[in-house]
Amino acid sequence: MPSLVTSPPRELQHLDMDAENKTSGKDRGVTLKSRLQGRSANTERLCFEEMSQWSHSLERLLSSKYGIKIFQAFLKSEFSDENIEFWQVCEDYKKTKSSFRMSSRAKKIFKCYIQAEAPREINIDHKTRDLIRWNIKAPTTVCFDTAQRIVYGLMERDSYPRFLKSDIYQALMDSTSETVMM
Repeated sequence: MPSLVTSPPRELQHLDMDAENKTSGKDRGVTLKSRLQGRSANTERLCFEEMSQWSHSLERLLSSKYGIKIFQAFLKSEFSDENIEFWQVCEDYKKTKSSFRMSSRAKKIFKCYIQAEAPREINIDHKTRDLIRWNIKAPTTVCFDTAQRIVYGLMERDSYPRFLKSDIYQALMDSTSETVMM
């Protein structure tokens, strides 16, 4: 079988590609290669074909289990991961069913990402910030949609093209080849 990944870029050596497979301290030295290859025949594998799809659109990158984690690692290396973090929090927030829980989560999201001087403040205009402040008084699943669209647009125009040109993405593309199913 062709090699999936030879040696991971320095920025990805700490990345836990499959958090549900965490075990004891003996696995701390496991390389990115073995994480990507998985531990069983049924484990999804990261292959050249999947990674090359990431260059088609940000949407394809974010819909990939590994793509979103690698993109987030790239953004962390640039100290700009608040946008992807906010986007993910909003996607999760939309799944909230309980109105009490929705209200509580909306306030937390606002305090963390939206309000001026928030710890993980995203780059949105004051009109959007004011709209969200108004929306969270009676929160719905769409109260952060405007900000989420703005953040998605920023990532699509700025972070995503830089990611495609980054050493992380280029090293992964160079070190993978199409997997052969056994």
